[in-house]
Amino acid sequence: MGRRTKTYRGAVGLFLAGGVLLTGCSGGGTNDTSSAERGLRAAGPAPAAPGGGAAADVRRPTEGAERTDGLKEPAAPDYLSTFALDVDTASYGYARRTLADGRLPGPETVRPEEFVNSFRQGYHRPDGNGFTVSVDGARAGAEDGDWSLVRVGLATKAAPSSAERPPAALTFVVDISGSMASSDRLGLVKTSLGILTDELRDDDSVSLVTFSGEAKTVLPMTRLKDHRGKIHDAVDSMEPADSTNVGAGVRRGYEEAVDGHRKGANNRVVLLSDALANTGDTDADAILERIDSARRDYGITLFGVGVGSDYGDALMERLTNKGDGHTTYIADEEQARKVFVDQLPAHIELTARDAKAQVAFDPKTVEKFKLIGYEDRKVADDDFRDDSVDGGEIGPGHTVTALYAVRLRDGASGHVATATVRWLDPKSRAAHEETGSVETGAIDGELWGGGNPRLQVTATAAYFADNLRGGALPGAPGLGELATSAEELARTTEDASVAKLATAIADADRLKGGRSDTGTGAGEGEMD
Repeated sequence: MGRRTKTYRGAVGLFLAGGVLLTGCSGGGTNDTSSAERGLRAAGPAPAAPGGGAAADVRRPTEGAERTDGLKEPAAPDYLSTFALDVDTASYGYARRTLADGRLPGPETVRPEEFVNSFRQGYHRPDGNGFTVSVDGARAGAEDGDWSLVRVGLATKAAPSSAERPPAALTFVVDISGSMASSDRLGLVKTSLGILTDELRDDDSVSLVTFSGEAKTVLPMTRLKDHRGKIHDAVDSMEPADSTNVGAGVRRGYEEAVDGHRKGANNRVVLLSDALANTGDTDADAILERIDSARRDYGITLFGVGVGSDYGDALMERLTNKGDGHTTYIADEEQARKVFVDQLPAHIELTARDAKAQVAFDPKTVEKFKLIGYEDRKVADDDFRDDSVDGGEIGPGHTVTALYAVRLRDGASGHVATATVRWLDPKSRAAHEETGSVETGAIDGELWGGGNPRLQVTATAAYFADNLRGGALPGAPGLGELATSAEELARTTEDASVAKLATAIADADRLKGGRSDTGTGAGEGEMD
């Protein structure tokens, strides 16, 4: 890769009690604008910004000081949580599809943040570029102690209408291998691209690359004006072939994107595939290394759209994370219209590059916490303000939620946490920050039956995801109880997506035979 990247993968596994959950979120705390070089407040500032600033005063793990007897002192508890933002939703879409087919999703394909970020949060949005930061929460309870959920919500400005957005130059890279030969794969891709061809404006441009054993340019970059019929014909001409050389497809796609690059437009490669690579480069890093200069020099980002009941989730996610993009999953025409019509600006525009968040918990009030999800997006605490370290690319209309399970100290009162988001302007590369914080009084209410249904939806999605991958969040209801809660929330919010969540949870409960797990945790600070 052309620049230093320090995102760290954590094992997806059991969530020890004391867990903290990272997902997409909503308002309820204070919102505080800061300069790009300001540190976090109160409960431990973030690392000092380049060029000066106070040193961090929060306890964090170190190698341990060398003692005179040659042994090392134990590391102090860590009260910082740092991660790259991510707006992927493919994990949830694929889980719903798998459950509907009568199978439990593999635990390794379940990422809780993608479950949570699949739902509307209702956060206040900024008027211009950048983010708002909202922090709220509620008491969740638990058999082993009094736990709270703390939700950190980040939101960009509302997505523009189709008429207001900049023109788009989109290169579609379509998998036509043998594994795509069904109506819910290549057939759905054709339907999706047909919908998009009708949705795009006359000043937009598209090109089409197909790949099986090798890659082929079916259509060079072509303006939509007066050429919609030609584009429809190119889409309709795609037929399944043999093996799956994803690497060849991505490389050819980037070549076409560079050849057809339009200054001032949103230049993006859109990969539509079941990502079951079996020929050529099958490793995401090796594939992206070959197109790195095109990605860096032209700022071309990668949007992955997954299809199929058997889906190479890990490869697609790795490709888009390293390719400065994000993923989604579609199982039917309704979801295709949502992605390619309703959410189109959010998928092809950029509001922020290399966006990272850092949450500083106050050790005076917080005993322990854990982040659930974002294991493959974790960033070293000291790299929060190192802008050469990769972050996430975020578009207009997106929200990102970080949901933490937090155990307060007995009798704690006052400041709980401060959250800071840092990002680069997509054009100028100037760094900006926003912060928000939360006090104990803002998380005293009861989670269930309280007055914040969107927070309850967030918790339901998070608990569901953690259960599917074998975790045990403190205070988590069983799947049957979660399904009932989701059904009630669907009526309260009048949100069809929440009704589909209830169905998915009920399907999982049946497949698991009503089993329920609980967990406990020990220690202080951030839990593994």
